Amino acid sequence: MLSEDVDRYISLRRTLGYKLTKPERRLQSFARFAADRGDTFIHTATALAWVEADGRTQVARNCRWTDLTLFAHFLHAEDARHEVLPDNLFPVRMSRPTPYIYTADEIARILDAAGGLRRQKPNPLRRQLYITLLGLIAATGLRISEAIALKIDDVWPEGRLYIRETKFHKSRLVPLHPTVIEALNRYLEARRQLAGTCDYLFPSVQLRALCPSTVNSTFNRILQRVRIAPDRPRRPRIHDLRHTFATRVLEQCSAERREVARHFVALSTYLGHVNIQHTYWYLQATPELMTDIAAAAEILVGSNAP
Repeated sequence: MLSEDVDRYISLRRTLGYKLTKPERRLQSFARFAADRGDTFIHTATALAWVEADGRTQVARNCRWTDLTLFAHFLHAEDARHEVLPDNLFPVRMSRPTPYIYTADEIARILDAAGGLRRQKPNPLRRQLYITLLGLIAATGLRISEAIALKIDDVWPEGRLYIRETKFHKSRLVPLHPTVIEALNRYLEARRQLAGTCDYLFPSVQLRALCPSTVNSTFNRILQRVRIAPDRPRRPRIHDLRHTFATRVLEQCSAERREVARHFVALSTYLGHVNIQHTYWYLQATPELMTDIAAAAEILVGSNAP
């Protein structure tokens, strides 16, 4: 049964560090679709019918086809009756959005506006929570998923955060600047009085982890209130605070090549990047960064390229 093959395939790839939550759903959907057609092996005609049936956009069709192509290669290696699907049948041009780099004044206005959020009886901690959450992301470059997943026990002595099993199954320690430690301690004192027994650092009204959509919605209201880039075609995001952090750190980097190498390795580790090339992207996305840094980084990336 193809559904059992999907389980086996997903289980194997997860041992290699992949999460594959969406690919698992998609491949199980295909397995059910194929079973309804009486197929026990992967056939190109069935694969095309499945992709066209539920893939509403070119991007969705590309994702479904890519997942299925990899799965077909896996099964074909065991049994040639599974057809190898043609590659890149639903091509899309993928591009990373150009980040918005916040100024220090804009970040200050965002935090001031967070302090002016409407009070809510179900969540008396709302103002302090969003000031600290957004300030912490701006000061450390954490991913939003990492910040809202933090628990009280992840705040370690001597001003360190323990970031658990996040993207790419990596855990890391993030040291904090003294001013961030001071702000976090003020928040923890308010939290002890208002947040009850929830073990999440930034609890929701239901005393669980905050929902990303709720955080993004609140952030968008803050941006509208302080009128940051109101005419920009693509609205600035919380994730752009991470880009801003990385950009400001790189701007402080010496142009001496040996120093650049150490700077990039340190920043890559701090941000939790699995490959230093992901750190180098911040130079590509922010052309105003120093040309000498870019040249040195290219040499460093070349020596680490797979």
